[in-house]
Parts: sequence; structure tokens; C-alpha cells
Amino acid sequence: MSVQINTSQNVQLDYEPASIGERILANVIDYLIYLAWVILTAFLLKSMNGGGDSSQFFFYLIIILPILMYPLLSEYFLNGQTIGKRALSIKVVMLDGSKPTLGAYILRWILIIVDLGIFSQLIAVLTIAINGKGQRVGDIAAGTTVIRTEKRVSLGQVMYQQLPEDYRLKYPEASNLTDRDIETIRQVLRRRNDNLTFSTAERVRTVMNLNDVGDADLFLRTVINDYAYLALKEAQ
Repeated sequence: MSVQINTSQNVQLDYEPASIGERILANVIDYLIYLAWVILTAFLLKSMNGGGDSSQFFFYLIIILPILMYPLLSEYFLNGQTIGKRALSIKVVMLDGSKPTLGAYILRWILIIVDLGIFSQLIAVLTIAINGKGQRVGDIAAGTTVIRTEKRVSLGQVMYQQLPEDYRLKYPEASNLTDRDIETIRQVLRRRNDNLTFSTAERVRTVMNLNDVGDADLFLRTVINDYAYLALKEAQ
């Protein structure tokens, strides 16, 4: 199962939605942060104030309010991630791959009440499992989903074919690329779109600081093989 995301270079990538387990574990981490916050602030308030109406007011204001606002503010300012999501390498994105707007964050935050407050997360789990795009109710309403930020790319996926023992490196600058870059190139080549292949080759050429590279398709395939060759050398 995958979700198609458009990159800033208008290249479609298939990203895996965050699994239910990853999202639950990210929530657990965030809940531990809530617990630590409650213990710390409750201790400080107790040491500063012996009780009364004012202490109860400060309890709700200082302890409860930050917990309520934490999902919204952290996702908005941390590019779609809470601390728990960042630890699990997952993030919130729009279905078209763009960064969610403040309105989208607010909508999915408000609907946490439906997703998590009713039936103890049962609705959220069932919706994510059935939807097919990794969306809970809040995500569906906001047009967002939660994806893995790191694609699981193995060395075998990077190479199109096994390299010969006498393979000669042509572009050592391929070391400037990442696994994500190589996976993007592979997906572009699979689409067999000349315009997309050419624009991607130009982008890669710029990143690698190269001059004219000739045939775009051949250049990209050579870059993939050079990247694999360099990765194998580094692993040895």
C-alpha cells in the first residue's frame, strides 16, 4: 500500500503511509511527554502555592492548556511532526504532497476528539485500517495523511542490474546524492516520459555540478550505477 506524493520537482513518488503501530507508538511517546509535563508543573505549583481557587485556575491554565495545544503547535512549527512523530520518522502531509495549511492542522486537531476521545481510539484505528491512505477521521476532513519520511530503500533496489567487476566509475559526483534522490530517479525512468526524464536529468546535473551530460536517459542510468558502485566500495 502506498500514497502518491508530488515532489517540488513535480515528480510523483509512492510513499508508504505510516503504519498503525508507528502512529500508536508516536502517540505513546507524546503521552510520556504529557506525563512528564504534568508531574513537573504539578510539583512546581504545589511548592509555590498551598491551594485555593487560584491554584486550581493555574492548574488548568499551565498544565492542561499546553497539553491541549501541543499537537497543533508542534505539527505546525515542526513541519508536520510532534516529538513522537519525529522519533518514528513520520509526518503529516497533504495528499498532494504539499505542506498542510494552518487550517488543515486546526481541522485535524479539532477532530482528535472524534478520533481519540470516543471508544478509546477504536475509531481512529479502524479508519486508518480501512481507508487505505493512512487517514484517520481528522485526516480525511483536512485532506492530509501521515507518511514515513524515510523510504526503505535497499542497495538491491538502487541498482538496475549487477555491475561487472571491471565497472568504471564515470561520475564520482554521484556521491552528492542520497538514497531518496536515487529512488526518485528510478521512478522517473519507470514512467518513460521524455520531458520528465530531461527535466530530472537537468536537476541532477545541477546538483552534481556537471556541464552537458548528453542523453538524459543514459545519464540517469549511469548515475544510478555509479551511486551503487560508490555505495558498494564504501561498504567494503
